[in-house]
Amino acid sequence: MSTDRPKVLVVDDEPGNRGLLAEVLKDDYTVVLAKSGEMALALAARHRPDIVLLDVVMPGMDGYQVLRTLKSQDETRHIPVIFISALDSMADEEKGLLLGAVDYITKPFHAPIVRARVRNHAEAVSHRRLLERLALVDGLTEVPNRRRLEQALQLRWAPGQYVSVILLDVDHFKLYNDHYGHSGGDRVLRQVAGAVQKTLKRETDLVARYGGEEFVMFLPHTDAVGGQVCAELARKAVESLHIAHEKSLASPLLSISLGGTSVKLGPDGLVPYRVLEQSDQQLYRAKQLGRNRVCWSD
Repeated sequence: MSTDRPKVLVVDDEPGNRGLLAEVLKDDYTVVLAKSGEMALALAARHRPDIVLLDVVMPGMDGYQVLRTLKSQDETRHIPVIFISALDSMADEEKGLLLGAVDYITKPFHAPIVRARVRNHAEAVSHRRLLERLALVDGLTEVPNRRRLEQALQLRWAPGQYVSVILLDVDHFKLYNDHYGHSGGDRVLRQVAGAVQKTLKRETDLVARYGGEEFVMFLPHTDAVGGQVCAELARKAVESLHIAHEKSLASPLLSISLGGTSVKLGPDGLVPYRVLEQSDQQLYRAKQLGRNRVCWSD
């Protein structure tokens, strides 16, 4: 079974309805089943489905309560919810839509109608995610952009952990552009971004284009020792590209300078914005010392 298929969470207290909906959707979707509202919330948090098919009348927590809870949480509020219920009055449908459901299907349902409506909403989710991705990716280098970096920096991380932030740029990039042309400069930025990105091994690690020839590496769960190792790996990765830079005053090959800092997060789990300023100061120091090196904040 392909793991990249859209995922649908089916919530219904009747086993027969769950089984029938699973059968209707199994050829095109990964189907997750829940028999109660409480179970649905747990599975939604764990699996992050693309769509939820939700019954209204259930013992304990009903569908309306489930929807309210989903909409109240940042992790699940954007998941489209389709009510599928035996309540068939206009008032019931209006209530569901006003609470935030994207659609309302009445029982007994027809399989082709369910498939068509789920497909329409799945396509809408796919288009929205594509637009979100394009808004967070640098068009030239195809690594995350400054907006995506700022999102990561504004998240609440585990209190007490260390994070490292590394600012880097291409040595004498203006001279490279002047000598090899802007198309050559663009090609080099793509190569540098790709080389640095390949040194990152964890899903939470991030390299983003900060502007011009500057990039930022954001490394959660990384202290100063680990941060300096990652910075040196990035420097060597770019050096190993063996790109000639005849006008560089630092090296006959294209190189980068890096400045970094590590900070232990406080009780709020927020990354202090000063870490970027401190990393920028270390980058300036690396340039003053001759470039093509890593400097780290004490």
